[in-house]
Amino acid sequence: MTGAHGSVGRRVVARLAEQHPTVSVVAIDKHAPPAPYASVTTKQVDLAGADLGALFSGADAVVHLASVVAAGTLKEAEVELETALLHRVLDALGAAVVPHLVVMSSAMVYGAWKDNPVPLTEDAPARPNPDFDWAVQRHRLERLAQQWGQGPGRSVTVLRPAPVVAEDRLGRAAHTLRAARSGVTADGDPPVQYLHADDLASAVLTAVSGRYDGILNVAPDGWIPPDTLAALEGPRPRLRVPSHLVRILSALRWRWGLAPTPPGVVPYTTHGWVVANDRLRSLGWRAAHSNEEAWVVSHEPHPLESLPARRRQELLLAIAAALLASGAVAAVLIVRSLRRRRRAARA
Repeated sequence: MTGAHGSVGRRVVARLAEQHPTVSVVAIDKHAPPAPYASVTTKQVDLAGADLGALFSGADAVVHLASVVAAGTLKEAEVELETALLHRVLDALGAAVVPHLVVMSSAMVYGAWKDNPVPLTEDAPARPNPDFDWAVQRHRLERLAQQWGQGPGRSVTVLRPAPVVAEDRLGRAAHTLRAARSGVTADGDPPVQYLHADDLASAVLTAVSGRYDGILNVAPDGWIPPDTLAALEGPRPRLRVPSHLVRILSALRWRWGLAPTPPGVVPYTTHGWVVANDRLRSLGWRAAHSNEEAWVVSHEPHPLESLPARRRQELLLAIAAALLASGAVAAVLIVRSLRRRRRAARA
């Protein structure tokens, strides 16, 4: 298993060691400390330079959880690095004649579109929103793994989890989405899903033990309707504006380093993209946490929730005014810069 020291990786290692003590596990991570289990061998290596063929030798399956990028706008170098790492993993799998691979993707590869069915099954086409680089990259890596799996004697499980959370902690995608739903937000309140990291670890074990060949959505049963989510979140300062204005503001805040939400994530907060889990359930998997329970255990009360309602509204309006003013100033500066360039070109 690569990425064995991550939030999900640690849980998978622990479950394997405790539930299947006769299974030998090689836990690979750049920063992994030794695991306290007799059946687990820890390898502190960098995937970019390690002899992966030797590490994978004799394995019945490889779970590839390592990732070098977060949910956001990716730099070209990051895309190239992560793609190169997967190529190295796939080449080593072939050299070591490993029959099964499990890779981690995301339900966000389905994209957030008005015509999405509710819920999305694995038969739905992957249509990641083109300006959300992270989802586009997840889909690109999926295709590489699936191409490898077309070889004789090979199978690949692609896991597409809903936004992942854990105790007092949001995963990368969940954190990005929650930030995008605060402050100045776009019109639209789609249903949402939250997946506890324990349940994702359980899904990994299901994929490994069943040698499933194909795509598996990972999410609790059902989803959280907008009104229920609003009740769970409590009073939060939000100013509704058209989505195209939110995109502009998000682009400016992202460019200036003022927010963790890239503009490409805006559609994921306005259109539904919840997924069905029937295929995974048919393999015997069950979520131990509902969507609501996963949300509650990961929730840290926002400081603004302690303020009176009137004060929250005043603060929201002040923030919105500042953002709009910043956008206007930026637009003026851009126009002036373009005019100077035109004048210089004519001269």
